[in-house]
Amino acid sequence: MTSTLKWTEHVPGIWKTTIGNPSELSPLNFIGSEPKREALKQMGEIGFPFGSDDFTLEQKNHGTLFSTPLTTDEKLYGLGLQFMKMNQRGRTRYLRVNSDPKQDTGESHAPIPFVVSDQGYGILIDTSRIVTVHLGSTVRLAETRKEQIFDRNNQKGLWKATPTSERMEFLLPSEGADVYVIAGNNLLDVVRRYNLLCGGGTLPPRWGLGFWHRVPTLFTDKEVMEEALEYRKREFPCDVIGLEPGWHSKSYPVTYEWCESRYPDPEHFVAKMDQEGFRINLWENPYVSPESGLYEKLGKLSGSYSVWGGLVPDYSLEEARDAYKEQHRREHLSIGVSGYKLDECDGSELTGNSWMFPAHAEFPSGHDGEQMRQMYGLMFQKMTTELYREENKRTYGLLRASGAGASSMPYVLYSDLYDHRQFIRALCNGSFSGLLWTPEVRKSASVEDWVRRLQSVCFSPLAMLDAWADGTKPWSFPEVEHIVRHYIQLRMRLLPYLYTAFAKYHQDGTPPFRAMPLVTGSVQFDGGKATAMKVDSVDFAYGGNKKKEWDDQFMVGDSLLVAPLFAGEQARDVYLPQGRWYGLENGEAYEGGSVVRVAPGIEQIPVFVREGAVIPMMPWRAYAPRQGEQVPLILGHFGEVEGSCSLYDDDGESFAFERGESVWRKAEVRRSADGSWTGTLTGHEASFPSTFSEVQWHFGLKKLP
Repeated sequence: MTSTLKWTEHVPGIWKTTIGNPSELSPLNFIGSEPKREALKQMGEIGFPFGSDDFTLEQKNHGTLFSTPLTTDEKLYGLGLQFMKMNQRGRTRYLRVNSDPKQDTGESHAPIPFVVSDQGYGILIDTSRIVTVHLGSTVRLAETRKEQIFDRNNQKGLWKATPTSERMEFLLPSEGADVYVIAGNNLLDVVRRYNLLCGGGTLPPRWGLGFWHRVPTLFTDKEVMEEALEYRKREFPCDVIGLEPGWHSKSYPVTYEWCESRYPDPEHFVAKMDQEGFRINLWENPYVSPESGLYEKLGKLSGSYSVWGGLVPDYSLEEARDAYKEQHRREHLSIGVSGYKLDECDGSELTGNSWMFPAHAEFPSGHDGEQMRQMYGLMFQKMTTELYREENKRTYGLLRASGAGASSMPYVLYSDLYDHRQFIRALCNGSFSGLLWTPEVRKSASVEDWVRRLQSVCFSPLAMLDAWADGTKPWSFPEVEHIVRHYIQLRMRLLPYLYTAFAKYHQDGTPPFRAMPLVTGSVQFDGGKATAMKVDSVDFAYGGNKKKEWDDQFMVGDSLLVAPLFAGEQARDVYLPQGRWYGLENGEAYEGGSVVRVAPGIEQIPVFVREGAVIPMMPWRAYAPRQGEQVPLILGHFGEVEGSCSLYDDDGESFAFERGESVWRKAEVRRSADGSWTGTLTGHEASFPSTFSEVQWHFGLKKLP
């Protein structure tokens, strides 16, 4: 039947309706971030992107079917952290949290029922339950067209497993859900509004954007210190050292308490590491050991099933959250621990290796196992973010499960999977749904694989080497140690640029790392020519998609385009948007609006900078500037045209920026009649304690100075 839904403008450019009687436990309700109304208002007025009769609602045995029309060539993106494809048109997605997304079903560490269309709208389902989305993958009998029916025996190459459908269907939970429609003039506008609805993007502490190293699991305090100091001796920048399960007195399930034999004096250890410029990040999982001091307090606040013999606390309850926070504040924050790696909060469904509490588990709040599994990652993000906020400290950490509404949370997703190409695709796809992802480096099959992975991770939201299992070091392959050192140092040099990109994410919702459709719209490129992708030319189920989606390259901020190479590749194609571009490290000029072929060799990852860009940088150093420290600012202007950039600055560690203790500056480069260049940096306030001690200008660059 045609819907008579009542849509109310919730905030500028975003409309909301309620279908049925949904549970109060939902991602947006639980996270509770206030929408950034002023930023949404500044995006300008826009109309509701659907007609009054475009929606249909039908009651089914397993829930409510909510559907909308699609145009023939419409492309659909989003749905959280997806590893297999970028354009989701023609697919069915079962959006359950799962740590092993090895098949193209939609299950993932962070499945989000948020679809973004290149036609200028997004649809978000806010629910703590599993949603199934048919993205033009179902054809009703009454809508079947004769021209779609082919004889596979005689019409070679025409038959498709998934015929073209011009309808998108959401199977909502039987209780219903809140539904949001988000409008935009393009894909990026829709994504920005989604992020602003969720409170804006996260602004991590400056140290979070440095380099991270996780030590092997059973290291002692002395072994950790020795390994960390090797970074300093070998001139590898490093800001964060991560401790794995061995720091616990017991793990799987965990105590959250220090192992006395390996860490006899945790306070002294953390302080000594801090003196050397290292922050400490602690691994943990949610399941509480019977030997933990928290066990008795959380016993009555936990679910009816255990995991690995440990409690599964009901963190939808404030009392349970308060108990967790009090213990962590006393045992960890009080001695200077800077954050967490929140593992195992997703559950596995691999045959023969399944673990997690079941969907029919019962919890004291009245919520069931399905809801808790879908929400557990969000619950841990909220608890730990609040914990650090209460101490007026920003944190940045790692997480194995997330969901809708998480863009304001200071966490980056990771996985036990290890496919390099899929990792880059996940980085791209995360940008449609307010998610950050790290293609972390672990062991490598070859020197080439090691270098290519390390180069990629240095241009990601969190640059990390995870040596917990095999002890890999940045210098494990001596023949390429100089390449690895160069890119970790380059990461540090680009810190002002990266920090500004995240500040923009926080302020106006623009993802700091973004997939190419968010840059170019919906244009596809095939053989160097721009074409509109025809959905009916694609056989999704049988791998017949010959159109390149450019899901192996991405933008970092507004001016840098990164196109990783993978082991075994000697060269690759790169699509460059309109304008002139320069190879960041080789200085070669390229004309945009076309596909270029590059073969940089193992020494370089292809990174391109827009002509006219002004890139804020600093000299490399062992770790990011601490609060109150100053470093030189290097402003590099590229090409033969005038340009400008923004530069953000605050104390880098506290929430004082929310009280106005921050500054946006503008760097402008102009050319005089005699051809000489001049640069100006405006917006500096003498009363603000700047991170930068002096300004060095470089004009007309073709490559990095």
